[in-house]
Amino acid sequence: MMDTREKGSRKKTEKRNGARLRAILGAMAAGVVIGTFTFITMVATATPENPEVEAAAEAIGREKKEKEEAPEKKVARTPKERKVPLIAIDPGHGGEDCGCMEGGVSEKDVNLQIAFRVKEKLEGRGYQVMMPRETDEYLAKEERVELANSYQADVYVSIHQNTYEGSDKSVSGIETWYDGTDPARDNQRLARLIHQETVKSTGARERELWGEAEFYVTGKTLMPACLIETGFLSNPEERSLLASEEYQNKVAEGIAQGIDLYFHPKSMYLTFDDGPSEESTDMVLDVLARENIKATFFLIGEYVEKYPETARRIAREGHTIGIHCYVHDYQILYESVDSYLEDFWKAYEVIEAVTGVKPELFRFPGGSVNAYNKATCKEIAQKLEEEGFLYFDWNASLDDAVGEKEPGQIIARAKETTLDRKKVVMLAHDRVTNTALCLPEFIAQFPEYRIKPLTPKVEPVQFQMPGKTDV
Repeated sequence: MMDTREKGSRKKTEKRNGARLRAILGAMAAGVVIGTFTFITMVATATPENPEVEAAAEAIGREKKEKEEAPEKKVARTPKERKVPLIAIDPGHGGEDCGCMEGGVSEKDVNLQIAFRVKEKLEGRGYQVMMPRETDEYLAKEERVELANSYQADVYVSIHQNTYEGSDKSVSGIETWYDGTDPARDNQRLARLIHQETVKSTGARERELWGEAEFYVTGKTLMPACLIETGFLSNPEERSLLASEEYQNKVAEGIAQGIDLYFHPKSMYLTFDDGPSEESTDMVLDVLARENIKATFFLIGEYVEKYPETARRIAREGHTIGIHCYVHDYQILYESVDSYLEDFWKAYEVIEAVTGVKPELFRFPGGSVNAYNKATCKEIAQKLEEEGFLYFDWNASLDDAVGEKEPGQIIARAKETTLDRKKVVMLAHDRVTNTALCLPEFIAQFPEYRIKPLTPKVEPVQFQMPGKTDV
């Protein structure tokens, strides 16, 4: 049977069917080449925006309005000087529109219960929270969006549940949707954070993160927005969890943590050694420019002489430039303190002459403590610190210069070594082609971090040298 993670399942609405159908057709075409396969279509439907249900509910609503006096209209009140972010938490469905119903558990109720828990957790962290609905009432998607927009909410999160109409009721997990067609809003980062943190907090199966959402609530909101489906009510075990206070708290904690990281990211200093190179450095710079990210480049003097235009581009585009060495030969560099300093000043002069930058930072080739410099590292560091230079080691690495790793392996290694630290100095090498190729996905995989350039004001990450206290 086709795995439910593949795009062989029909989702909640006709809007989702288009994306899934394209994937199914692609899979079928591949099957003709490979051989004959039996495709079992998995149909998942939970109707976050079911047109038929909404139309019927709207008709009922109109009839009620004709018979009763119009209720008091909600008035948007936007704080003039907001000191903390305002979060819109939208429990999907409500009133006549119950969403999906399985085993006596209604989606609209679970959505509302989780939303209140998210609200409580966010307010406990100091955020302002508005909910388009706080009772079991029907509210059209247009009204939900209008409220969020008029309140000028900073982010919008729509909470839903999933269901699966096939015979296999074991289908489970969390998936999250966002509008990937709108670069003006930071939808992807918000969705990725909420997705990964909710998976982490619940231990649920991680399903897809979809950038193909065409829902009104994710497309018409003026702020970053996403829609999370926190589980399958069609799965008896997951339904039981979703109906429990304990599990709802876990879901709410993940959503709240994702939102908190969106506004208060951790810090990553992305550093590149051994450049510039003939092609790869420019590929890296192209990605950084598209993503509006500044990084740090520890340059090798002889390559600056060889590729001066690339070195000048690094400086021109606002990245931090540091000194690595002039010639990357450990035996020559670390033969003595004098040999290291001679190489260092030669690199400094070349970098300044080519780029116009007077570097203040440096990185020891191989790190401040390695097999070649144990006898010289302390004195080298002291002499250069006396000259006003600051050296940086690292506490996480792509390990891209060790062996020939595929892009996926490079990213996996970066994730392994980061260890969820609040401050990460990441080691990479811009001479490695696969590093340049995987850089866009690398950046996407760390939404909880804000990538910054190193400066002399950043407290350095340094290995412990003999006779020096650990920092």
